Amino acid sequence: MTKDALSDSDHAIIAALRHNARMSITELAQHTGLSRSTAKNRLDALVAEGRIRRFTIETDVDVEGEVRAITLVALQGKMSRQVIRALARIPGVTTVYATNGAWDLVADIRTDSLVRFDRILREIREVPGVVNSESCLLLAHVAG
Repeated sequence: MTKDALSDSDHAIIAALRHNARMSITELAQHTGLSRSTAKNRLDALVAEGRIRRFTIETDVDVEGEVRAITLVALQGKMSRQVIRALARIPGVTTVYATNGAWDLVADIRTDSLVRFDRILREIREVPGVVNSESCLLLAHVAG
């Protein structure tokens, strides 16, 4: 199987874990219709191949005092790889997305104060290859 091709079993495992990343191997096997050993072997392979990078949670409550924002980033020329690596190393930048339109990248930022948020923005703006940025603070979760 090539790196790009996922089997039906792999898709089923990923879908099940998106619904509940904490399910046990036994629950995963039952949910996907696979044997326990097959579910474990495929899960281990997906992690080893980097197809599953992390297991995480979503909550229905906002963390009190947490500052969340998205920062849109415009790049100079063909420096995206260097900029992406630099952004990923900045504490507080949790995820970096490529995008289309007027902005080249979107950085998801999470920190515990506006002072630290300001420092993160300064670090982003100082990365060689970043020519412009715009940030939006995320206030209240209103849907979904």
